[in-house]
Amino acid sequence: MSDNQSASKKILDREDIDIKYKWNIEKIYSSDVLWEEDFVKAKKLSNEFAMYQGRLKDMLYEALQLYEELMLKVSKLYTYAKMRRDENNLNPKYQALTDRAQGLFIEIESKVSFLNPELLQIDEKTIESLIAKEKGLIKYRQFIMEILRNKPHILSTQEEKLLAQAGDLANAPENIYDMLNDADMKFPEIKDEEGETVELTAGNFTHFMENKDREVRKNAFYQFYKTYLGYKNTLAATFTSNLKKDAFYAKARNYNSSLEATLFESNIPVEVYNKLIEAVNDNLSLMHRYMSLRKKMLKVEELHMYDIYTPMVQDIDIKVTYEDAKDLVVKGLNALGEDYCNKLKLGFENRWVDVYQNKGKSSGAYSWGTYDSFPFILMNYKDNVDNLFTLAHEMGHSLHSYYTALNQPYIYSSYKIFVAEVASTVNEALLIDYMIKNSSDVKKKMYYINYFLEQFRTTMFRQTMFAEFEKITHGLIAEGEALTAERINEIYYQLNVKYYGNDMIIDKEIEIEWGRIPHFYRSFYVYQYATGFSAAMALSKKILEEGKGAVEPYMQFLKSGSIDYPINLLKNAGVDMTSKEPVELALKVFEGLLEEMENLVRLQ
Repeated sequence: MSDNQSASKKILDREDIDIKYKWNIEKIYSSDVLWEEDFVKAKKLSNEFAMYQGRLKDMLYEALQLYEELMLKVSKLYTYAKMRRDENNLNPKYQALTDRAQGLFIEIESKVSFLNPELLQIDEKTIESLIAKEKGLIKYRQFIMEILRNKPHILSTQEEKLLAQAGDLANAPENIYDMLNDADMKFPEIKDEEGETVELTAGNFTHFMENKDREVRKNAFYQFYKTYLGYKNTLAATFTSNLKKDAFYAKARNYNSSLEATLFESNIPVEVYNKLIEAVNDNLSLMHRYMSLRKKMLKVEELHMYDIYTPMVQDIDIKVTYEDAKDLVVKGLNALGEDYCNKLKLGFENRWVDVYQNKGKSSGAYSWGTYDSFPFILMNYKDNVDNLFTLAHEMGHSLHSYYTALNQPYIYSSYKIFVAEVASTVNEALLIDYMIKNSSDVKKKMYYINYFLEQFRTTMFRQTMFAEFEKITHGLIAEGEALTAERINEIYYQLNVKYYGNDMIIDKEIEIEWGRIPHFYRSFYVYQYATGFSAAMALSKKILEEGKGAVEPYMQFLKSGSIDYPINLLKNAGVDMTSKEPVELALKVFEGLLEEMENLVRLQ
């Protein structure tokens, strides 16, 4: 398949795509026969693991060695099968392999489930004594201590059993919301920019919000949120049930709050959450200034909520072929040094990327692989700027995984969500800096700045606003207050007023936007988008300004996996997320971009 063909509207069969644009998945298993052999071995190993039950104290090292080998093997089996299925979801062979691998995963999880409870029965002093006797256990110290850290929040066997039995009830709010939001809620038809009647859906709403035709945006906005407002009481009842569920579990497990309970998993201090909100609140004048600029650039008398997604720089279409994108990514990430860029080239040369769409291929993009293979990337590349940055983003994930696998044992080869988006966003930040600095065309430069400003608005400001909304609503439930639809709407509306400022007309309909955010059913999750983005902006700023002195600790971060807690890993890399400094550094980058755009607008 040539790069010119990528622009074709025809979706090809997988076999019609040139091999150089397909990932080299044979590096995981060169044949399905080898997969089958490993499947049998994994089953055998899981049966052998049962011999350690009740004997962990005497055979801890051997047990953890087998556990690591077993989890590596089953992970490899599932990853290969699922990635093969993602190549073409219509292929029944890999549908079956994926189902079998998933079933094996569940079976093995059940067989190793005694490990954590039994480890929790061993006190820390005894663990240290065991490590002193068996030096091989030093490797597993962090893994063991992470399990023991949960001890104060583990209940009696009977209480744990009771909580486990309540699991289906606990999932009810999210399940009800999913059915209401994804299945039962129907939206009206609207006219598109060509006057054609089209059905409005949750899936195409964002597309309409980006539309250049303001009447289309306005109509889509009002019709979309009018539908949600018709379900406001059901949405409020479902949402508050989820808040009460979290409050119940936090209390049952001896946490001070739902927030503390959620952050405990990654050992994140509550102050990190609070400092993020405080720092962003201290700098909301920058967001207000951005909205003033948007109003000016869109040439509107009133800036409405339906005007915030459409590009400020219009009538420009930048084409970026995949071959050009590879070249730009390498050039844009030059600041990370020769070794990093060589590994980027290695990834491109060794077919880490499955580039183009084909019939049956999974949508979107991701980075995934196994510990002893390449970290592959699935894409559905289109010749545009968004896909250029998606390639840089996913390569950030892949290089993070690759460096970790080269430097850590399997047991520490994954990383927590709190740091998962840092490497990918550092790549985007460095690339956008390169694109802005190397654009001689003023309109292109403005387009790239607009792109970056929107990353800040949607990630730093918007996700922090979501985090503040969660903090307020969870806090009110903890205080025993009732949350009606009207009360929730008012809280959300006033947050929009605060975040967007006086140059924005805060349309009444936006009060129900909280009702369409599924992440609110994974409580206190979204703040990690803002903290990860802040850490990445702070790190990229240091890398660009300080060079090698900032690159070296950052590279050490990429090599660390989960050998330490996320806060410590980032602190070692040069950003202390328990302070406001990283958020403030990130907002300095935002302010610089804002000033540059304001100056360019004045020169137009």
